[in-house]
Amino acid sequence: ILASNPGAVDPTVREIVEVGQGTSAVELFNGIYRLAELKRHADTLWETIDMMVFPTAGTTYRVAELHAAPIALNSAFGFYTNFVNLLDMAAVAVPAGQRANGTGFGITLIGPADSDRALLATADAWLATADLPPPPPLDLEGKMQTVKIAVVGAHLEGMPLHWQLTSRNATFVGAFETAPTYKLYAIADSVPPKPALVFSEDGAAIKLEVYELGVAEFGSFVVDVPPPLAIGTVTLADGSSVKGFVSEPRALTGAEDITHLGGWRAYIAAKS
Repeated sequence: ILASNPGAVDPTVREIVEVGQGTSAVELFNGIYRLAELKRHADTLWETIDMMVFPTAGTTYRVAELHAAPIALNSAFGFYTNFVNLLDMAAVAVPAGQRANGTGFGITLIGPADSDRALLATADAWLATADLPPPPPLDLEGKMQTVKIAVVGAHLEGMPLHWQLTSRNATFVGAFETAPTYKLYAIADSVPPKPALVFSEDGAAIKLEVYELGVAEFGSFVVDVPPPLAIGTVTLADGSSVKGFVSEPRALTGAEDITHLGGWRAYIAAKS
């Protein structure tokens, strides 16, 4: 998918994976051998100690900082714990208070493989005696509110803008069709290519996908929708309605009517 449709991959994930394209099989196996050597050395530590305790994360970043440097800062988050899985160890993270700036601080209890029960018992004893603030009340009602949204083009799975849904933890509801009252057009000079879905009494059923987003995520998604597209209400074949992509009239200037193809995937396949 990186070669055929790189735009469908989250940019940060794409950057991480692309680094591996320059790695040879020889380098891979040398890395495996080196990791095995380090594991043998690490295993000897358990002859003299029962458990290690490290900070879960050395610091806390603001969301804006993570957006600016996601790979570097997420790597820093794992500075004290990334080795656990690589060296086949077990670990349990527990809260340990607050920093001076009010952000949370935690510790991770680390032991050899299969020491999970011992780690959990230690974690339980720690939590029973630690002077920690009570957890905040959970507003589950507010967290559970979601919005269903229909996508017909560049946001379909495997298409260039699908990452805008996955990055917001969208849940796939299913593949459906509109009521037979819509026309689909290929917008002229759109980058990446995008369609315009327009209500029309003499239209046809158009294939689409429905996703579910949290209310806040839906709001941020709508903010990123560029003109002449917009978010409106789309009627499905079963008569139900969901939010979805619609278009301003100017989207049809120079656009190609592709309604007869029944959906955007068929149009892309025909163009290929």
